Amino acid sequence: MTPPVLTEWDMLIRLGLSFAAGAVIGFERSTHRQVAGLRTHILIAMGACLLMVLSIWLPQTFQDMKNGDPGRIAAQVVSGIGFLGAGAIIRLGNNVRGLTTAASLWFIAAVGLAIGAGMFAAAGIAEAAGLFTLFVLGKFEKKVFPTERIKVLEISYKNSATDTKEALDIISASGVRIQSMDVNQGSKDRGTKLRLLVSIPSAADIASIAKQIKASGHVGKVEIKEKY
Repeated sequence: MTPPVLTEWDMLIRLGLSFAAGAVIGFERSTHRQVAGLRTHILIAMGACLLMVLSIWLPQTFQDMKNGDPGRIAAQVVSGIGFLGAGAIIRLGNNVRGLTTAASLWFIAAVGLAIGAGMFAAAGIAEAAGLFTLFVLGKFEKKVFPTERIKVLEISYKNSATDTKEALDIISASGVRIQSMDVNQGSKDRGTKLRLLVSIPSAADIASIAKQIKASGHVGKVEIKEKY
């Protein structure tokens, strides 16, 4: 069976659909103030679509090419998009941000390739599933698995003989999880230092917790640091 000829109208329609697909996913990422937002997703979707259209157009235009492979350019898009995805990932101390955005870049490139190949139904279903994952499952995930920040909490006491129970009770009551604890018992001239590795819920007020600890008995200084 002779494959259908790709016309200029087909190309325009596919590029337009890829523009819309990239805009929808990119808008969702922009609402979360991600480094790769609306314009980035549009350009990736349209670029992937254009390369897929080019892969189809070359064999039907240059029919004398015996070794033409329509999937060769598409394969390079899949591997090449990883460089952009890596650029969207940011490491802040022990926290990593941008993994979802990196995945959405790879995903929208695949949607663009599908649109470029004329797989409109598959691309539409994938786009809808992607939006459901980002919008609905994103909210569901935050409720069931609230995000936490990993910090180092250092509490310096004014003297060496100090009971740390009051500070630990304040931390536990605030919903902060203690992962590890190190107590440096000071001498007569140096106070005790309590060093804690803690997981702090995103809704917790770190400044308020620090003030409560400092108001407790014999606390000289409270420091909250990043874990490196």
